[in-house]
Amino acid sequence: MVELCDSCWNRLVNDIAEEEDATATPLPDPDPDDVSWIEPPMCDQCGAAIRIYPTNYDRWVSLATREMPAKDVPERYRWRLVPTPAGFVAVRVRGIDPLPNELVFPHHRLLCVTDEDEIRHAS
Repeated sequence: MVELCDSCWNRLVNDIAEEEDATATPLPDPDPDDVSWIEPPMCDQCGAAIRIYPTNYDRWVSLATREMPAKDVPERYRWRLVPTPAGFVAVRVRGIDPLPNELVFPHHRLLCVTDEDEIRHAS
């Protein structure tokens, strides 16, 4: 097994995160008096509800709130949630393609429709 120094590890996972549209910014700890964290966060660009999960490489990813059949989700946007003792971890589907009707969580970017996108597609 290869061990990386902190600098090399961060460079590696930041490159992976950039490729997968993940982020290095974790969710902030909720204020004990603030109950808004119970509701799913909203996308800053389109206003839709999203789910933010940690990845298997210590970054965070925004996923859609519902699963979709793999046949309806392009390969680069397919994610699965894997249960761990600490909660769910998002893992990108790679290697063996899922069956067409197998459910996967799409990355929110696939479903994100901003006002600019609507204007561009209307013209």
